[in-house]
Amino acid sequence: MSAPNDAARRAFHRLSLSERTTIADVLRRETIGGLLLLVASAIALVWANSPIGDTYEQLRTTNLAIPGLVELDVEHWASEGLLAVFFLVAGLELKREFVVGDLSDKSEAVLPVVAAVCGMIGPALVYVVINVVAADGRPGGWAVPVATDIAFALAVLAIVGSRLPTALRAFLLSLAVVDDLLAIVIIAIFFTAEIHLYSLLVAGALLAVFALLQLRRVTAWWLYIPVGLAVWFFVHEAGVHATVAGVAIGMVTRVRHDDNEQESPAERLEHRLRPLSASICIPIFALMAAGVALDGDAVRSLLTSPVAIGVAAGLILGKTVGITGGAWLAVKFTRAELSPRLAWSDVTGLGLLAGIGFTVSLLLAELSFSSEPEQVATAKAAVLAASVLAAVLATLVLRRRQAVHVAIYEAERRDEDDDGIPDVYQSEEARRRADQIDGDQQGS
Repeated sequence: MSAPNDAARRAFHRLSLSERTTIADVLRRETIGGLLLLVASAIALVWANSPIGDTYEQLRTTNLAIPGLVELDVEHWASEGLLAVFFLVAGLELKREFVVGDLSDKSEAVLPVVAAVCGMIGPALVYVVINVVAADGRPGGWAVPVATDIAFALAVLAIVGSRLPTALRAFLLSLAVVDDLLAIVIIAIFFTAEIHLYSLLVAGALLAVFALLQLRRVTAWWLYIPVGLAVWFFVHEAGVHATVAGVAIGMVTRVRHDDNEQESPAERLEHRLRPLSASICIPIFALMAAGVALDGDAVRSLLTSPVAIGVAAGLILGKTVGITGGAWLAVKFTRAELSPRLAWSDVTGLGLLAGIGFTVSLLLAELSFSSEPEQVATAKAAVLAASVLAAVLATLVLRRRQAVHVAIYEAERRDEDDDGIPDVYQSEEARRRADQIDGDQQGS
């Protein structure tokens, strides 16, 4: 009789070899982008608080126009144009995960999905409670602390937890994928003041054309580029934040490859766009968004403003409790078992790491307080401060069990026969085949 499927009953179990390879590749590219993000943010902060800080503000507010079509300042080109590329990559990753990745298996998807949902509800609740109680609170800023910046988080992880077990890294990545989807839903629903139906219908029709080209297996890139740009333009003209166009295009791109293809269109597009997103789009957005003036008043507001306190508490406390509690609930109600060599403190460390809001949180700060520039600056300063504090706390928690993590990491990679396949995967395959043969013999 075959052995029970441990993977179906165990939370944070070891990944398959192929999935581990895919995750490692994604993490490596995201980490590089995260390091560039950190550098760009540091430059923005130094520039905005330097004697030539006025030139930073002048650059951000400089208008650039495509004659006869659209005119935006540099800051909005970064948030609606460059971030659309970031969300396009996120859309491609989302569809891959839900169609052929770990999230395609409902039993596998429950844990990161529930953790991500709770990890967004928690920060919003913490923020709202603090700002409802305060006399000068701004409950409308509830969305600012709900998002996780996976690039920033992975950059921190590369520095302090480079030997974290792959299962925990994969959980963080899957959680961030769901987080990105929920963030774009929030942007589309709550930050669309007025919809121009004609433009929205045109955008929908063009998106259908894009999907039809995919269905017909059209490979001419020169057809997709103008259609994609037109979708972006009409989504923007419809009054919907243009980043939604990126996710929409990603979600209609084909992720299953045909027999005569080595890569699917989604894989090819992601491989081409991810370096552009990580090395250019996100750093430029951070350069334009992270330049917050940190004078005496700004520092005091971090300790006294309900907006700042709500954002910081949401990112650090709300995220940690939400993700850890959501993961515990998912494990409890699916009757799964935590992998024996892991502990709930490991999940808490990841929850703290997810409190690094940054990219999407900075965008949500701009959208939430678009008519109150002072509150935008306060919310952004709180996001920056909370992200740094979350990184420090996550480091302290994860390093408490570093010896255990290193032992698991090294066991997953040990290859004593030097055949390129870690021994642990070979022994599992041998056991699986033996169980299958035993079951066949008993059945006969």
